[in-house]
Formats: sequence, C-alpha cells, structure tokens
Amino acid sequence: MHLLYTLVTALAYVIGITNGFYLPGVAPTNYNKGDTIPLLVNHLTPSLHHLDVGQKKVQSDTYVYSYDYYYPKFHFCHPDGGPAKQSESLGAIIFGDRIFNSPFDIKMLDEKQCISLCTSTYTKTDSVFVNRNIRASYNHNWIVDGLPVANHVIDVRTKSEFYGSGFHIGVVDENNAAHLYNHFEINIEYYPVSSDTFRVVGVTVKPSSYDRSDLPKDASKDELCSPDLNPVSLSREKETNVLFSYSVTFEESPTAWATRWDKYLHVYDPKIQWFSLINFSLIVLILGIIIAHILLRTLKNDIVKYNEVNLDDDISDESGWKLVHGDVFRPPKQRLLLSVLVGSGVQIFLMGFITIAFALFGLLSPSNRGSLTTFMFVLYIFFSFVSSYVSSYIYRFFGGDNWKLNLVLTSLLVPGGLFGIFLVLNFFLISVGSSGAIPMGTMIAIVVIWFLVSIPLAIAGSIVSSKRELLSVPVRTNQIPRQIPTQPWYLRTIPVMFIAGIFPFGSIAVEMYFIYSSIWFNRIFYMFGFLFFCFLLMILTTSLISILMIYYTLCSEDYKWQWKSLFVGGGCALYVFLHSLFLTGGERLGGVASFSLYVGYSIVISLVVFLCCGSIGFISSFFFVRKIYSQIKID
Repeated sequence: MHLLYTLVTALAYVIGITNGFYLPGVAPTNYNKGDTIPLLVNHLTPSLHHLDVGQKKVQSDTYVYSYDYYYPKFHFCHPDGGPAKQSESLGAIIFGDRIFNSPFDIKMLDEKQCISLCTSTYTKTDSVFVNRNIRASYNHNWIVDGLPVANHVIDVRTKSEFYGSGFHIGVVDENNAAHLYNHFEINIEYYPVSSDTFRVVGVTVKPSSYDRSDLPKDASKDELCSPDLNPVSLSREKETNVLFSYSVTFEESPTAWATRWDKYLHVYDPKIQWFSLINFSLIVLILGIIIAHILLRTLKNDIVKYNEVNLDDDISDESGWKLVHGDVFRPPKQRLLLSVLVGSGVQIFLMGFITIAFALFGLLSPSNRGSLTTFMFVLYIFFSFVSSYVSSYIYRFFGGDNWKLNLVLTSLLVPGGLFGIFLVLNFFLISVGSSGAIPMGTMIAIVVIWFLVSIPLAIAGSIVSSKRELLSVPVRTNQIPRQIPTQPWYLRTIPVMFIAGIFPFGSIAVEMYFIYSSIWFNRIFYMFGFLFFCFLLMILTTSLISILMIYYTLCSEDYKWQWKSLFVGGGCALYVFLHSLFLTGGERLGGVASFSLYVGYSIVISLVVFLCCGSIGFISSFFFVRKIYSQIKID
C-alpha cells in the first residue's frame, strides 16, 4: 500500500495534474481585516428545472453542456487586465471546470453598497441567446475561499433549509418573460479565530434584476439599486445596455471552519435512500439463501447421487449439469476477446471500489475540485497491471497462445474505445462552444501518460501472469463437442440479461439518480456511505444471480457458460442505460448536441457498468463451475 501511495504521488508530481490528497481541515486560510478575499468565477452550468427544489418549473429546452463565464455572448464584466485562468487538476479540466479571476473587489469586513462594475451592450442575437439560457436555468458558479457561492434553498419535502451550490443567471416571471440578473448582494459569513483573524465559513448571494436605462448618468447608489426599479428585459428588437453592480455584507457565524461544508451537503429524500438500502439488502440475503440451498442441498445430493453410480452401467438416462462434464471447460469462441473484456472489467471494478472507499473516509473532499476524477484516472492507469494479469491468465487457461496479441488488445481495446468515444463527443462540445470541451493539449497529455505508464505496467502484468501456474481442470474435455438441446426462452442470452440485471440494478437505482444529477447538473455528490454499501450490494447481487443462472444453464445441458456469465453479470447495464433516458423527467433536451452528449455519455457509463459487473459475473461463475465439477468422480 505504501508503494502504491508513493507511485501515485510521484506520478501526480511529475505530470503536474493534481495537488495530491486533501484532508479536510488541513489548510484553512486566515484573513485579517482589510485583506483581499478573491472571488473566482467558474463555468456556467445547466440545471434540470424539476431539480430546483421549491421553485417554479419553467417549460423550456434543457441543455447538458456548460459555457465559460466569459463566453462573449454573455457580456459579463471583465477584471482589469483581462481574465486570468487559474490552475486546475486534470479531473477538473475533464469535468469542464474553467476557473478565472473576477472584477469583484472584496476585502474582509469591508462592506460595500451598490458598486458599479461595468455596462454591457447586448445585440439582438446576443439577447436571444442569453434569454434562451435563462429559460434553460443556467447557473453562475462562483468560488470564494474554496466554497461555492450559494443561494438559500428550502426542500419542500423535509421543510429544511440548506445552501444550494450556484445561482441562476436570470429569472422567468409569471408572464414567461426572461430577466437577466445584473445586481448581486454577496453575503460572506466569517468565523473569528481571534480578535484580528477571521475565516470564511459561508458565502451566499441574492441576485436581482434592475433596469437602469431610464436613470440619469449621475444617479445615486440608492437610485441604482432601488427595489422599485423594473427588471431588465433583453430586447430582440434593439440593442440593450445593462449596468452590472454588486454589494458586499459580512455576517459573523458560529460555524467552525472544519464544519463549514455541512450546510452545503444536503441529503435529498433520505427516507428513499434508506428504504432502497434496506430493501435490496433483503434481496441479497434472499438470493444468498437460495444459493446456499443450491450449494448445500441440491448440489450435495446431486454429487452424492452421481458418485454412487456404477460407471460401468448405462447412465444415458441421467440428465442435468453432470452430463456436460466433458465439455464444460471447452475453450469458448473468441476466447481472446473474452479474456480482454474480463481483465478490463476487473480494472474498472478495482478503480471504482478503491475510489469510493477513499471518498467514504473523507480523503477526496469536494473542496478540492477534480480530486475524485484525478484519483480515478491515476488508479485506472496503475491497475493496468491487474487488467493485463487477469486477461493473460484467463487466456492461457482456455488454451490461448498468442500472448502478444492479448497484451496489445488488453492495453488498447477498452481504453482506446472509451477514448475514441470521448473524442467524438468532444467535437460536439467544440461545435457549441462549450467549456466542457477538453483542450487538445490535455488530450495529448492523457495519451502520453497512457503510453509511458499504463502500457509498461500492462507488460509487467502479462509477464508475471505467464510465470504463474494455471489452476487445474478437474475434468477432462471430450474431443467431440456434445450437442446442446433446445434451451427454454428464459435461459437464452438476451432474456436472461433482462431477468438477472434487474436485481443488481435495483441496489444502485437511487444512487444513479444522484450521480447523474451531479455529473450533468453540477450538484455536489458526497453520499459516499450510501454509495459504498450500494456498490457492495450490486457486486454481491451480481455474483449471486450469475451463479444461479449459470447453474440453471448447466442443468439445461448447455455447457457454453463463459460468455453467458459475462452477459448475465452485465445485464445491470441495460437498466442503467434505460434509467438514464428517463432521468430528465420529461424535459426536452435542446438541440442535437445536448441529445448526442447525453446519450453518448450514458452509453459510456453503461459500458463501464457492463464490464465491471460482467467481469464479476464471469469470475464468480468460473470458480463456481470449477468447484462443483471438482466434487464428482469421472472415470
């Protein structure tokens, strides 16, 4: 473990893509009175209308891509000297974070009222663009001292108040007219460490829309920020001038710095999550009892009965899994591809399991932007060793001898396929000018890292695997394949995927909702305790249901269990994809780019789930099959 930590830290240092692990509470920033508090601006992100707790639902298209804060058509005020890009981790870049400085001048305990920023001119086409994105509920995402600038939100279900990350760029009134927010009342909550030292523990903003076009140039601050002013309306018929302004207030808070994130981390529908966790824990328990019954009673009786048969007698009347002993370890078709997919699935499983475990113990804090994604990327690279090891071992077990081709495909097939899909989707992001488009330099860096680190590790894994002794085959394989009788419809590959997949999917269905909300609509996901146990339930359920279905398959005298176990285990991915299509809650995705991006990334997530669960299904079935056939006596 120490070696892995050293390697991860060394890689992060060399390539400069991460700041290392962040332990909450390690590095608070202290401010004295009058010290500058930087306000950084991040990308503008969409939100689902029905996810805005307690707010009115607006009928409009929904978009799934983000924009730079300084995207020209928004005309937001620039700082002196122009926007300066802030350093970001690889994970933050991949997820579309684009952080810049801002023109807001904030100093500790220095309150300000109605400070003018700039006047922007919106053309007719720019007005249409901004109004569209107001209706689509795009959000500002500002950052102060590592905290997201938030708005007060009330959960109508639990009547609890919390801080919702970000705030809308505008509002739609009861007449369905869009109004751009151009005044921001920023409230900074601080905790006094001493009489002259303070820490920021919360930041909220109350945005307003003020039309100042009819005011004189020498209007007072009270006139510029009067609540009696009409809201700004960007005209489609002519250019519109908009004056932006802000106010700053400070509020002493009893919240300590170490607990300042608590008010941001709100649990939506906790009863539903507990119900889901308990419900599918019971399902795993029931499946476990069924499997135990098969192993301890049915199989035991079958084995005893079969071992008592005189092998000189005619046993042609026997039926079931015993009759396929001479074919059950026959190498499957496309054994090379099967071994590659299983090895890649194990790599994804280990990456996901360790990442969730680290996040569970608070080692991947939301305040360290992109740390989760960066950590997953680093783990995925280092587990290339395990992927190649497993793939090579399975390939050799089934009689494969082209180890070089196995090594190349394990290193390139799945990672290259995923990279190719991301590359195609990246062109859609570029076409709409989204900040989520990954820069070409980052793409090249990922490829270089892969060839410099991942492929050498894959070669090492293949070499180590080639020196390991293979597991023994408990029964001999006949020279002539046995004819497989007609199988019942429910044991055919596609139906059995749907039947088996519903059980593991049920254990993660609720968490998938929150994960998708986090990915697409910029919500903070932090419920790694729930996710960890749901992940374990999914793995256990996948293993148990795969063993059960393969047992029934063998009882139907179908010895081709290898590929079927992969598809049975991966059946969960079918429901993950179908579930993602309904997560928008009836919202209409706007444009070809949004539709392509949403469906494309949903397919990627489903493929990752398929490989992860499919590999678990195959490995569980492999040891199950080997175990039961090692218990019978064959002459």
